[in-house]
Amino acid sequence: MEMMNIYVGNLPWSATDEELRELFAKHGTVHSARVITDRGTGRSRGFGFVEMDREAGQAAVAAINGMEMAGRALKVNEAKERRQKRSW
Repeated sequence: MEMMNIYVGNLPWSATDEELRELFAKHGTVHSARVITDRGTGRSRGFGFVEMDREAGQAAVAAINGMEMAGRALKVNEAKERRQKRSW
């Protein structure tokens, strides 16, 4: 089955990988869930990524986008490929 990488933005600073996994698991099997942290401080950067099967992922995006988590409206959509930084 094809995998879908999902971007989750506007996360509360207190959000953990496990909370992210639990939120998406209601819609299907979560293969990975990760809150992105700052390398220097270890604090959350306010966004994360979840990997799910495409069908379950699409349902999760539709259900969770705009949902509130600790008073913050989540921004959820399919992650775009990361563009390479140009080195001149």
